[in-house]
Amino acid sequence: MRPMGLPDKRERSGRSGKALFGKASSGQGLLGKGLAFQALAFCGLALFLIGWSLIAAALPALADELSAPIAALYSTVSIFPPSAKSMTVCYGFVCRRREILDFTPADRNALSKILAAGRASAAAERRAVQKAVIWFDRRMGPVIGTNKRVAKADFRYFDDKHNYDCWDTTRNTTSLLLVLQAWGLLKYHVVGDPHYRGNALVLQTPHNTAVLVERATRAEWVVDMWPRGYLQPPDVMTVEKWVKLD
Repeated sequence: MRPMGLPDKRERSGRSGKALFGKASSGQGLLGKGLAFQALAFCGLALFLIGWSLIAAALPALADELSAPIAALYSTVSIFPPSAKSMTVCYGFVCRRREILDFTPADRNALSKILAAGRASAAAERRAVQKAVIWFDRRMGPVIGTNKRVAKADFRYFDDKHNYDCWDTTRNTTSLLLVLQAWGLLKYHVVGDPHYRGNALVLQTPHNTAVLVERATRAEWVVDMWPRGYLQPPDVMTVEKWVKLD
């Protein structure tokens, strides 16, 4: 299936070959269309959040390596999960634009060096992951124009072609973390299911993020680049703390 997206000279479809983490179900086209509509809404529109959660809960795992919530990040916008060689980079709000990042030997070498600096402890590895996300931002910014992106971007900026919403950053960060995990670069963490927050009763804006789970303690740590601008370190904190923020 050709993934959805706005016509764009940079747009390329996900590969039809097998990905390391499985591939998107061909029956998710309608869900992808529904999600594209959300580009007109707030990053974490409450109604959409509830509906998406129900969809994710009902979907079976698309591969043994992927949980249903992670698999749904890809199937709901009709893209393939990452492989050890490439990943689809989503931008333009809810993945309405996308670009394939093919990892070169130089890319892998750079990321390996970044993560090697975090081998001393779990805390050091989380700091290294922050640097890996900055690397991703620098690597893709000039390619797709997100070097002009701003923190907390949403439809009010009228500049979707240069920005990520929180769904884009959740997908992209999760994909990058899955690649690092596949390369054996994560010693103290595994990739966890994305997390969501939003409580209209206390005026908390809905939002979502990628997550790492610490192996030893099972503590969940968010890796959230959406609240930060280009080349700024993503937020890294416990889910317990993150869910209380706005």
